[in-house]
Amino acid sequence: MFHNHFLWGGAIASNQADGLYPYKKKGLSIADYRTLSKNKNDRAEFTSNKFGEIPLTESKNANYSKRRGINFYNHFSKDLKLMKDLGLKAFRTSIDWSFMYPTGTESKPNPDALEYYDALIDEIKKNNMEPIITLSHYEMPVYLVEQYQGWYSKKTIEFFVNFSKVCLQRYHKKVKYWITFNQINMANFDSLGIPFHRFSEPYQAIYQGSHHQFVASSMVKKIAVEIDPALKIGTMLSDKIAYPATCSPEDMLFSMKKNQLQFLYPDVQIRGKYPKYALRYFKEKGIEINMTLEELDLLAEYPMDYLAFSYYYTKINDHQKDDLDNMFKKSTNPYLKSSEWGWEIDPIGLRIAINTYNDRYPDIPLFITENGLGAKDKLEDGKIHDEYRIQYINDHLIQIEEAIRDGANVMGYLLWSPIDIVSCSSGEMEKRYGCIYVDLDDYGNGTGKRILKDSYYWYKEVISTNGRILNERGH
Repeated sequence: MFHNHFLWGGAIASNQADGLYPYKKKGLSIADYRTLSKNKNDRAEFTSNKFGEIPLTESKNANYSKRRGINFYNHFSKDLKLMKDLGLKAFRTSIDWSFMYPTGTESKPNPDALEYYDALIDEIKKNNMEPIITLSHYEMPVYLVEQYQGWYSKKTIEFFVNFSKVCLQRYHKKVKYWITFNQINMANFDSLGIPFHRFSEPYQAIYQGSHHQFVASSMVKKIAVEIDPALKIGTMLSDKIAYPATCSPEDMLFSMKKNQLQFLYPDVQIRGKYPKYALRYFKEKGIEINMTLEELDLLAEYPMDYLAFSYYYTKINDHQKDDLDNMFKKSTNPYLKSSEWGWEIDPIGLRIAINTYNDRYPDIPLFITENGLGAKDKLEDGKIHDEYRIQYINDHLIQIEEAIRDGANVMGYLLWSPIDIVSCSSGEMEKRYGCIYVDLDDYGNGTGKRILKDSYYWYKEVISTNGRILNERGH
């Protein structure tokens, strides 16, 4: 059922892989300050505090693992060749905003960044992969956080649109698919760059910052249409659709409301206006968003072309235990097993999510731009037998195929990640996602050698058969 043009691929982020910091005139980003976290009792996403805020100060003993990455900067030619041999048809990465514009405010881009991304995108194309480029993947220059309070300031729209315009103008002949903001509904410190400790009403700041991101996305879409109408600009979510904890009307209503706060982000960017349920929520919470008629017209005129989303786990909503406003707090589903990092494994939930989005936004395609299993891998006799990862991916791909049979318009699937990279939330290397093992530990020790896992050969066969081997394994 996977169509012949289905984009089988893989995804990384510049800040987790490249290791740019030691080499070039790169500014520091928010991601560059996120350190290694080995707290085994706290393995959820960005849980250092409610909004994920971290200090933007240097600590002598801190392990800034993302500044090292996997040295993709010096290895991308060989790594992309491995991905070509894997059979990938698409490869997603980000253009690091803080590399292109170290403070975010410069009038001209960094020549070193242009040189690198010229070479990288050319190499992706050379290896017959479709580049999928994310413009903002937690790589906001810290200068904008400190001087402008991140996306809370309308001025940040101008800086981001300037950066995006340069990228679109330079690469529009080579890159068709763009994502403005990675997981825009995460709406935390990493995404918004808002110093929440300065605000007495943090949710006011969140929704003001999110509004500015909506406007920026539509402005980028407008520029893309002017440069080349064939360009496709997408919005991306972290899938947070949740089940009610019970069938009680109270849990059902609470779950509906909580899910609506996630639909808010694609509703605005795809339907082109704020939904009435959101306006009621803002009124009841005393949230007053500064928005102009011109901005609202822009949202209506320039909606996004496709809906991308990441999918790792599902949550349940319990009206007695959970907080309507806090998207990061979650209750455990007793019917599901979890990964070592406490993320519930729910392939069927992916089919449900796809159908839900397809029913809600029937006129645009869906793109699963992240899905994968973070696990500890054991090197035995120079090999990694990661049957657990194969089973995880297999089960999720089967559910994607079922959703396509249900009538969903799914344009592709990007594995997170084709190669081991530094974990986004914990900064660990031991939390490995890749089909390609990278011989580095949490502290940067190791040879950096790339070793093909069993999952590499399996995923290669999945792609070469266009998914026909999936049902041979069963669920």
